[in-house]
Amino acid sequence: MTEQLTEADQPVDVLRRYLGGAREALLWKLEGLGERQLRLPRTPTGTTLLGTVLHCANVEIGYFGPTFGRVWPEPDHPAVIAMDAYDTDPQADWTVPADVPAAELVALYGRVGAFADAALAELPLDTPGRVPWWPAERAATTLHHIAVHVLCDLQRHAGQADILREQHDGAAGLRPAMSNVPDGVDWPAYVARLTAIADTFQD
Repeated sequence: MTEQLTEADQPVDVLRRYLGGAREALLWKLEGLGERQLRLPRTPTGTTLLGTVLHCANVEIGYFGPTFGRVWPEPDHPAVIAMDAYDTDPQADWTVPADVPAAELVALYGRVGAFADAALAELPLDTPGRVPWWPAERAATTLHHIAVHVLCDLQRHAGQADILREQHDGAAGLRPAMSNVPDGVDWPAYVARLTAIADTFQD
């Protein structure tokens, strides 16, 4: 995000901006890749760049939607996973259907971000909610709690996307406006130095 925080910012402004920054960081890792590369499993548990976006989109729909009695306006979109789908496929929100182009999923996630931001704009942070899929004894929550919870989740997955993309083609960085990666580093030499340190230990 390019906006700077100021002393006048309210907690909701901080949450909104960091949520937006997490979405931006995640989507940046998709740029320049084709459909196959975006869908190709890159870990032993099948994590894909595009699947990560699908998961985050459905996370935000659920937490900023039914948790607070809000209705997501596109329930029939093929990338929106119904709750009962998890009964037969626990990875349902990580598996992007072949008939959903990457560009459409990215566009959907833009609409999801607007939906989440609207909750933060329309509701006080102490608005009570109830997470339908959490255990009954801890399902009661607030919008503030959920915003922090989702922010942590998005940042975790943005970090996963960082690694997946770097492993694919060496592309690295925090966000488009600021990579946070120092220039002029001899990366092979740096990796060799770290490897030499690691090799002094016997596991």
